[in-house]
Amino acid sequence: MDLTGRTALITGASRGIGRACALHLASLGADIAINYASSSKHADELAEEITRMGRQVVAIRADVSNPEDADLMVDETVKALGSLDILINNAGITKDTLLIRMKDEDWDRVIDVNLKGAFLVTRAAVRHMMKKRYGRIVNISSVIGISGNVGQANYAASKAGIIGFSKSIAREFASRGILVNVIAPGFIETDMTSGLNDDYKKAILAQIPLGRYGEPEDVARLAGFLVSDDNRYITGQVIHVDGGMFM
Repeated sequence: MDLTGRTALITGASRGIGRACALHLASLGADIAINYASSSKHADELAEEITRMGRQVVAIRADVSNPEDADLMVDETVKALGSLDILINNAGITKDTLLIRMKDEDWDRVIDVNLKGAFLVTRAAVRHMMKKRYGRIVNISSVIGISGNVGQANYAASKAGIIGFSKSIAREFASRGILVNVIAPGFIETDMTSGLNDDYKKAILAQIPLGRYGEPEDVARLAGFLVSDDNRYITGQVIHVDGGMFM
């Protein structure tokens, strides 16, 4: 796979799956726009690492749930890197609690970042991709969006919404040369899963046939294929990266 000459915007890229995707795409030759939400420390460190790989890189602070931020982020990517060929919507948060205890703002914020954010950034990005009649979009969902999970009604709803959203726009933009796919990770070792208690981790591990948690790089490798020109005929699909947890 060769992404030389391609530019990629990755939301929520400073850590975890987003960071792994940024490094992997850069290793394949892509120039990278790193989106982050708050602290620039991890984003700057990642940018330095990508620069050492010989790729162009820009780090952009933006709240993906804000329409103005989303538009400006895409415009800044094109201005800094010359174009926009690849988008990975990875930004996501959790605010877990049982439904009976869930506050309106906890529901709204998770939906706004995880689902509305993907909508806003995609809408801005496809304006550029349509002109080129080329684009690759990968939206990061979750197995929780398919199975559901106690205490994660907001998160599950947002990730299920990503799937319906992606299938719809895959149909809309196929004729323009834009492919849209979804990756549904299982339990991947990231900051988001590090806070789970040990008993819960053991229970989850017992459900994974491969007998281990995934690593961010497991998701990144699949993303690398889906956004490359090696992928010419896959669109509108949901691909699980979960060690066989859901078959």
